[in-house]
Amino acid sequence: MSTGFSALILAGSRGGVDPVAAYGGASHKALILLDGKTLLARVAQSLRDAGATRIAVSVSDDRVRAHAIALGLTVLTAAAGPSLSVREGIEALGTPLLVTTADHALLQPEWITRFLADAPPKADVAALLARQDVIEAAAPGTRRTYLRFADGAWSGCNLFYFATPRSVAALDLWAQVEADRKRPWRIVRRLGIGTLFRYLSGRLTLVAAIAHLGRLAGLDAAAVASPFGLAAVDVDKPADLDLVRRLIANG
Repeated sequence: MSTGFSALILAGSRGGVDPVAAYGGASHKALILLDGKTLLARVAQSLRDAGATRIAVSVSDDRVRAHAIALGLTVLTAAAGPSLSVREGIEALGTPLLVTTADHALLQPEWITRFLADAPPKADVAALLARQDVIEAAAPGTRRTYLRFADGAWSGCNLFYFATPRSVAALDLWAQVEADRKRPWRIVRRLGIGTLFRYLSGRLTLVAAIAHLGRLAGLDAAAVASPFGLAAVDVDKPADLDLVRRLIANG
């Protein structure tokens, strides 16, 4: 992708009291202050520094909406789930589109530019992931949800690249994965019996799994490995907020 791209920040809410927001002393997770800036402001600034020329944020909270407007972001109303919000983001902004989340508190411009540079040119859609050993070297003791493959255990980095109009086909699959995000076995089961056997016998790599899922959706999908372990750290629970605060304080 050339310099200058569109980006979407997901900042919707699942409804009810968010324990992370409450722990962080804010009405919404995107409004938690970290080193004097909200999480949303930090993410937006990193996107701008990486070359984003148009940034939209998908919101479901009026206070987040007002803050996003103050930051100069395009505001979209969040749909019933992340995959539907991305679909509406693609309708509003077109492709190519980089997607991330408002709780990606440590997001750095170089993570973004490296991801975009490493995404295969022919890919319709790409996802950034980091391997467990890389994550734990950067953030010892952090607890993440891992998918285990022949080439290691991997965790998502909340960065997705929807390169072509065909990439919307991945969103139906994403909706299914959303439902099973804490049950990796069910995600793998969608690969089909032959690929599932390769997984069970320890011979299925992450790259092969993502490529196969892409073919099931009728598109070219790629997994991109991040050398930055902290790219897999988002603020998903109070312990994550403590971690990112420590990391920033230690500089």
